[in-house]
Amino acid sequence: MTQPLSQPVYRRILLINGPNLNLLGLREPEIYGHTTLQDIEQRLNNTAEKHHIELISIQSNHEGDLVDAVQHHGLLADSEDKIDAVIINPAAFTHTSVALRDALLATNKPFVEVHLSNIHSREPFREHSYFSDKAVGVICGLGDLGYDMALNYFIESFYKP
Repeated sequence: MTQPLSQPVYRRILLINGPNLNLLGLREPEIYGHTTLQDIEQRLNNTAEKHHIELISIQSNHEGDLVDAVQHHGLLADSEDKIDAVIINPAAFTHTSVALRDALLATNKPFVEVHLSNIHSREPFREHSYFSDKAVGVICGLGDLGYDMALNYFIESFYKP
C-alpha cells in the first residue's frame, strides 16, 4: 500500500506597501515607473503560489494600519496563520516610522526592505532608513524588480535543505 502524498507546507509572507504606493503607474513615472501596485502584487502572487507561499498584501497611507497588520500577522494571529517573513516598501515611512520599525522587530521575523528608486541618490533626507539596519537585505533603485528579488530570496531561504 502506498503512502498518501503529504500536503505541501505553506509559508506566508506579508507584503507591506506604504503611503502613495497606491498611485504607482500614475505618480512620477519617471522615478517610479509605469507598473501599478496591482501589477506587482499579481506577478508576485503568481510566483508565490508556484512555491506554496501565501502572499498577504497590504497597502496603506496610514501608519497605524500598517502597524496593526504587522502585529496581527506577526504576533496575534493563530499559529497556523502567522507569517514567516516580510517584504516591505515603507515608502515615506522609511524616514519617519519608529512605530513600524518596532512592530517589525517585535515579530522577530526576517524582512527585506525594498525601494523602487535609489534612495541614496535622491534628497538627503531620503538617505536615512529606520529599517535598513535590521533588514536581512535592502534592495533599492531597481524599480519593481526589487520586489521579485526579495520574494526570490525568501523562496531560496525557505526551501534550502
